[in-house]
Amino acid sequence: MKFKKTRGLINEFKEFIMRGNVIDMAVGVIVAGAFGKITTSLVNDVFMPFIGWLIGGFDLSKLNIVLAEEVLDEAGAVVSPAVTIGIGTFLVTIIDFLIIAAIVFMIVKVFAKAKELSEKARAKQVEEEVAEDPKPTTEELLTEILAEIKKK
Repeated sequence: MKFKKTRGLINEFKEFIMRGNVIDMAVGVIVAGAFGKITTSLVNDVFMPFIGWLIGGFDLSKLNIVLAEEVLDEAGAVVSPAVTIGIGTFLVTIIDFLIIAAIVFMIVKVFAKAKELSEKARAKQVEEEVAEDPKPTTEELLTEILAEIKKK
């Protein structure tokens, strides 16, 4: 009895996984993860050194507020670590987010513009087809029908 339920559950799961939108979503998550790594590298390796250079050679990601200094014993081992607020790391993360958001915004804008242009091209094509082959008026249709009736 349990085996049939498990088998049905496995088949249901298999159907769920094989749906196109689930696979598309999985691909999107993988690509987004890779894209996130690229933007993180862009922020950490390009923008932050440049911003640091602009503000006098300071590494902004190292900007921290120390609430409590670390405590060392006589041998130099850390007894209790320092308590810090990582303002610099937070700023780097915000810049990373803003870059990703700007790129996603641009991608959405490009796709929206492409869709708009495609719809305009389709509407123009339909207008041209209508102009080339105008539909007969009701009077013209009735005249044709009357002519066919008279022939018989």
